[in-house]
Amino acid sequence: MIELAAANPDEYVKLDHLSQAQAISPKFLGHILSDLRRADLVHSQRGAEGGYRLARSPGSITVADVIRAVEGPLANVQGIRPDEVGYEGLAVPLQEVWVATRAALRSVLENVTLDNLVVGELPETVKALVKEPDAWTPR
Repeated sequence: MIELAAANPDEYVKLDHLSQAQAISPKFLGHILSDLRRADLVHSQRGAEGGYRLARSPGSITVADVIRAVEGPLANVQGIRPDEVGYEGLAVPLQEVWVATRAALRSVLENVTLDNLVVGELPETVKALVKEPDAWTPR
C-alpha cells in the first residue's frame, strides 16, 4: 500500500513492480490485493495499461484500514471481538483488558495514514510512544 501511495495517483502500478519492490511473491501479493480491492482500498484494471492504484487518497487510508482488510479485526480473542467475549468468576475483568488492548492498537493504527508513511512523518502521539525507552525493549 505504501508503494501505491507513493505512485502517481493517475497511473496503475503493475503487480510485478509491487512484488519486486517489497520482496513478496506475486501469488501471495495477488491474494492481498484481492482483499484490499474487496475492501475498496484499491482499484484494479486488467490489460497492458492495468495494475493497481489506491481507491482513495493516501491521507484518508490508515494502517488500521489495511490491517482490517487483510487480517480482519485489529484485536480478537480466540476469533471473537473483545466486546463480545465473556468470562466467568475471577476472569471477568479480562474482557476489559482485551477492550483496552484494542483501544490502544486503535490509538496508533487509526492515526497513521499511508501519507504519513510515504513522507516519513508520524503523528506526534506515535512519536511520543516510540521515544519511550521501554518501547524498544523486547520481552
